[in-house]
Amino acid sequence: MPKGAPPSSPGRPVRVALFSGNYNYVKDGANQALNRLVGRMLARGDVIPRVYSPVSATPAFPPTGDLVPVPSFPIPGRSEYRVGIGITPAVARDLAAFRPDLVLLSAPDLLGHAAKRWARARALPVVASVHTRFETYGDYYRLGWLRGWAETMLRRFYCDLAEIYVPTEGMAEVLRAQGVSERVQIWSRGVDHALFHPGRRDLTWRRTLGIADEDFTIGFVGRLVLEKGLDMVAAVSEALSARGVGHRVLVVGDGPARAFLAGRLPDAVFTGFLAGEALARAHASADLFLNPSVTETFGNVTLEAMACGVPVVAADVVGSNALVGDGVTGRLVPPRDVVAFASAIAAYAADPGLRRAHGAAGLARARLFDWDRVNDAMIDRLLRLCGRTAGGAGGTEASVAVGGVQIPAAAR
Repeated sequence: MPKGAPPSSPGRPVRVALFSGNYNYVKDGANQALNRLVGRMLARGDVIPRVYSPVSATPAFPPTGDLVPVPSFPIPGRSEYRVGIGITPAVARDLAAFRPDLVLLSAPDLLGHAAKRWARARALPVVASVHTRFETYGDYYRLGWLRGWAETMLRRFYCDLAEIYVPTEGMAEVLRAQGVSERVQIWSRGVDHALFHPGRRDLTWRRTLGIADEDFTIGFVGRLVLEKGLDMVAAVSEALSARGVGHRVLVVGDGPARAFLAGRLPDAVFTGFLAGEALARAHASADLFLNPSVTETFGNVTLEAMACGVPVVAADVVGSNALVGDGVTGRLVPPRDVVAFASAIAAYAADPGLRRAHGAAGLARARLFDWDRVNDAMIDRLLRLCGRTAGGAGGTEASVAVGGVQIPAAAR
């Protein structure tokens, strides 16, 4: 029995303490997925979530659910991000009052390590969701020599958890191959089809940005940070220009590397950060979506572009290759191969019919991704880990000991 908490009983919802390094102070794909998950928990009612995360005086968006601020400090050189210092006495008191049945971690940071230790001391099951490939980040900041150390740290953090959740089978295979864990499960992603759809395309809006109706427009959406592959966006555009392929680059997002990209692409159109209908309009108003990133585990922006009927050219890595059908909904090319990226994009620039066909196929595939369905599957796994079945009934499944906690056999 967890110390300080009564056993999870059929008469009350399961309580989940979620620890996030960034729940809402900077918008990204990871915290959008976490907020969606919390919203679904609240809608169902059989799970009560409580979120612990660093906060900001100027958050990017309102948090979903109850958010408990964790003391933090800004990351040197990247002050828009913050690091939680751990579980302070005030946070510990809040956790004791909440009495969680399960702890969900979303980042292997200081806060995540502290939360793991706190849960272990109380014999609570600990699970984690994996949202990005942190071990690759050093490659973009001349710290590639840290990669081996980072992979070792990630293995130590994840190896003894009850379960790990990743958005694609490809990412699951990466973690298994790295020796991180065999207890890897899929928590996929969805897209809001009422928001993202081809009807958002707006040539009038493009004209206000100086983009003519006939201009072949390449869209890029994301945080303007080097690890998103901004150097590749610039290099590919330069290669297209060298080939005489007319195009415009539409950059949606903001971040510390904006000046870098603007310096490389002085003719690009920068919209800054967009959200909601404005973001959907930007996606749908592009003729092609470019995603050269190799750091994401899924690529929410890729799925949003597909839902808008836009073909995608992306690096052939885990995440993108789970979404893009090469030669069907877009093209997958070798990572960081400027020539291959430029050739694939040039083919679309020359053939509007190909763009329409692959955009329509992408839209059809995007319709398979539904937020409620994938989040329900995730919540049901958490319930089983706490000895419940979906809908809040008491669980009767046999359990086995894995990683020091009791895990229902059907949930392994």
